[in-house]
Amino acid sequence: MITSSQIKAARAMTGLTVREMAKESGMAFTTLVRLESGKNEIPSGTIEKLKQLKLAFEVMGIEFIGTPEEGAGVRWKKGFPK
Repeated sequence: MITSSQIKAARAMTGLTVREMAKESGMAFTTLVRLESGKNEIPSGTIEKLKQLKLAFEVMGIEFIGTPEEGAGVRWKKGFPK
């Protein structure tokens, strides 16, 4: 599972605003704001929404690493950014 901090970091890496990322992921703006609002915790939300957002970031070249309990982070996949 991904954390609020990973979501914020991944979005920062892409250079997208919350509104732009919401559109890219097919998610409501307010949903994305809520998912990003926590500290370094798993955000409250449906697993489907978190998977949807994670997949959108992965398509853009973001890789989620570690676990929420230990060293959760993000990095570019090999060959990205393009």
